[in-house]
Amino acid sequence: MDNKISLEQIINNVEDIPTLPHVVTNILQLTQDTKSTVSDLEKEILKDQTLTAKVLKLANSAFYNYNRKISNISQATVLLGFDTIKSITLTASVGKMLSRELSGYALEEHVLLKQSQVCAMLCKSIAKKAKFEKVENAYIAGLLRDIGKLVLNQYMTNQYKEVVNKVEVEKVTFLEAEESILGFNHAEIGAKIAEKWNLPSELVESIAFHHTPELAPNYKEITTIVHIADAIVMMMGIGLGLDGLAYTFSPDALSSLGLTESDVEEIISDSTQIIIDIQNT
Repeated sequence: MDNKISLEQIINNVEDIPTLPHVVTNILQLTQDTKSTVSDLEKEILKDQTLTAKVLKLANSAFYNYNRKISNISQATVLLGFDTIKSITLTASVGKMLSRELSGYALEEHVLLKQSQVCAMLCKSIAKKAKFEKVENAYIAGLLRDIGKLVLNQYMTNQYKEVVNKVEVEKVTFLEAEESILGFNHAEIGAKIAEKWNLPSELVESIAFHHTPELAPNYKEITTIVHIADAIVMMMGIGLGLDGLAYTFSPDALSSLGLTESDVEEIISDSTQIIIDIQNT
């Protein structure tokens, strides 16, 4: 019996993925418009009380480490900048989705969210170290790199034993086993979700190829950043699920960004307290 999922089934499930709230879509558009003002952004965020509270909470978190309390959206926008507000807004919006239990991947409730937050934070640190200009895009790419698991979870729930057996017996990567048995891998499906959300093409590609950055056709740099951050998350044992130890690390990833193992150790050392704070929330 062929257990592979048809493309039609995948597309239907992608359609079932919650869309980004209208206010969030508007905010993303405003942050990309050079004519937008702080007032424009503030008015849009204030339309959603829950989002407003989450933006202020994140703006005052240890990750941004400002020495003064940010008390309103206008102040947050001025101090943090449009790109950071974009990242914070998206983080607040997708948090509920990423908080779900994914039994198919042996991830308990909230684990994928914490794992994704750590990955995003590491992406930002790696991007700075590698002198990658679009730091906030790297953050978003890291946050969303496993969003495809939300769709494939229900199929993994039924067939995870078969996937695990293939990894163990045939010594293939988890991604290869996922694709062989289910028909698609979570990175491919994640890219389809990013496309549905009208995210920039570099984010779509970085999600699609974050396990295989050498195959990224146009945006290797940001894709490699996500790949390295994801590998660090797994090496540190943060939220290890079913697939935690069954990926390969691209051997040329560090050198392609001009980084060394010492740079990675420094990034991890500098990020330790924030990682602990995320895991303890």
